[in-house]
Amino acid sequence: MDERRVKGIVVDAGHGGDDPGASGNGLIEKDLNLQAAKYMAKRLRELGLPVTETRTTDETLPRQERINRILNAYGNDPNIILISNHINAGGGDGAEVIYALRNNDTLAKNVLNEIVRKGQNGRKYYQRRLPENPSKDYYFIHRETGKLEPILIEYGFLDSNKDDISQLKNNFLDYVEGAVKAIADYTNTPYTPPQGQIENDNIYIVQKGDSLWKIANNYNITVEELKAANNLTSNILQIGDTLIIPNQEVPKEPADYSVYIVQKGDTLWSIAQKYNLTPNDLIIYNNLPSTTLQINDQILIPNQKQNNEEASDNTYIVQKGDTLYSIANKYNTNVNSLKELNNLTNNTLSIGQELTIPDNNSNEENNQNNNLVYIVKSGDTLWNIAKKYNINVNDLKNA
Repeated sequence: MDERRVKGIVVDAGHGGDDPGASGNGLIEKDLNLQAAKYMAKRLRELGLPVTETRTTDETLPRQERINRILNAYGNDPNIILISNHINAGGGDGAEVIYALRNNDTLAKNVLNEIVRKGQNGRKYYQRRLPENPSKDYYFIHRETGKLEPILIEYGFLDSNKDDISQLKNNFLDYVEGAVKAIADYTNTPYTPPQGQIENDNIYIVQKGDSLWKIANNYNITVEELKAANNLTSNILQIGDTLIIPNQEVPKEPADYSVYIVQKGDTLWSIAQKYNLTPNDLIIYNNLPSTTLQINDQILIPNQKQNNEEASDNTYIVQKGDTLYSIANKYNTNVNSLKELNNLTNNTLSIGQELTIPDNNSNEENNQNNNLVYIVKSGDTLWNIAKKYNINVNDLKNA
């Protein structure tokens, strides 16, 4: 499919008419399914893709009639994509995408990735087999649609006690737009977002052998930042989970550190003492999962100014526990001024890093707006509020 131009896309609104689907918290699945399908069809047509819909009104659509409309739209061909829109139930949280046994996971994975980029939690993408005959798909939308490439999208749980309810009520079409982008990318169709649409952070799909520490270390962030960005309450990951990667740090420049090779008898404490640091400094700088070291391990030693070396009046050396917010507050300036003056592209600091402090007089007007008040709305998290105001979660919590 990746190398071939799609011949047609069938957009299906699950349930309808006398079949309402799931319901809860003032939401009825058939209505949301129709809203999603109509929006999706409209956007795909705007991108120039050939699209047909199984239903455009709240009509009862018997199973065989639905299958007939799907197969009669463009014929029975593997270059035809079928998107069946649904809302989940059962008290879970997040989006799911189910793909057919006859297809690979590329489209399903891309759709889930893009939905997560729009702010929804990613549950999983997967295949489901019929219990009495594991060689067949569980859902008829996969099992009875010939050679087509079908996926079934569950955008969230309408009976959830978690944040899915507010997300479905407030951000539902954003998630549908995510699916639209994924379909466009999969079919090699130039994508133009709706006016004002903003792309979110990068997405990572959990692989076999991954851990939060390993992923965080690969992206030069901390485990705490990774958990906060994904609202994780534990360190347990499942293969296929989708994670938002926040505030990717620019890789450390060699001039910012030296490398120490662990020798026999070394401990984290002895190495820290040798370089006038604390063990915690090394743990934070190297994103170490524990204090255990192995011979020949490479430990990065942050370069620091000596304590007796005086910094100029407008220079500050980053210390353990510092954040951009705490430094800005200390010098009566603001985070944006600090970042602009020091050419910082994110909020991550390194112990021993040298910062130039903005002149207080030139920032007097900016400082009047340094402290703002935000009223928490339904669906808000510390992560999305911090992102909105260009600070990190720890700064927000400290403030």
